[in-house]
Amino acid sequence: MKKYIIQSLRLTGVLMVLLCIIYPVAIAYIGKLSPGAGSGEKVLKNGKVVGYARIGQSFTKPEYFWGRPSAVGYNAAGSGGSNKGPTNADYLKQVSERIDTLLKYHPYLKKSDIPADMVTASGSGLDPDISETAAIMQIKRVAAYRKLSDRTVAELVLKNTEGPLFGLFGPSKVNVLKLNVALDELKK
Repeated sequence: MKKYIIQSLRLTGVLMVLLCIIYPVAIAYIGKLSPGAGSGEKVLKNGKVVGYARIGQSFTKPEYFWGRPSAVGYNAAGSGGSNKGPTNADYLKQVSERIDTLLKYHPYLKKSDIPADMVTASGSGLDPDISETAAIMQIKRVAAYRKLSDRTVAELVLKNTEGPLFGLFGPSKVNVLKLNVALDELKK
C-alpha cells in the first residue's frame, strides 16, 4: 500500500508541475504571439480604442452595417446563447421580429434572401463577424443612408472580407466593427 501512495504522490507532483506551471506559461507565451499580444486585437478610430476585433458590438443605426444579434446584449462578461430550441415560440417570435426589421430597412429583399446569421444569435452572443452574404445584402441600405454609391460601399465590403482559414476552412466573413470604422473613414 505504501508503494501506491508514493506513486500517487509522484504522479500528483509531476501533474502539478506540468499543468500548473509549464502549461500556463506555454499558453501565455503563445498568447503573446497572437494579434494584440494576448490583450486582444484593439480596433482604433482616430487614435482611440473603439472596441476589440473579436468581440461583437451593437450597431443599430441604418448608416452602419449591422452585426449578428446577441442573446446577451453583447456583454462580454456574460457570454452565452439563448438556449432556446428551434421550436420554442418565444424564439420563433424573436426571429420573426428580426426578419420584419430587416425587411423594413431592406424592402428590395425577399424573406428567403435573408441569411440566417442576420436573425439568429451565435453561441457566444459576441460574434464579431457576419457572412459575406449578410454584408452584401446591406450595401444598398448603407450606401443610401450615407449618400455613397453602391459600388463604393461594395468595394469597402470586398476590402474587408476575410477568406476561409488557410483558404479551406469556414466561409468568407466580414468583421462588422472594422468595416464600420473603415466606413466612417471614407467621409474624410
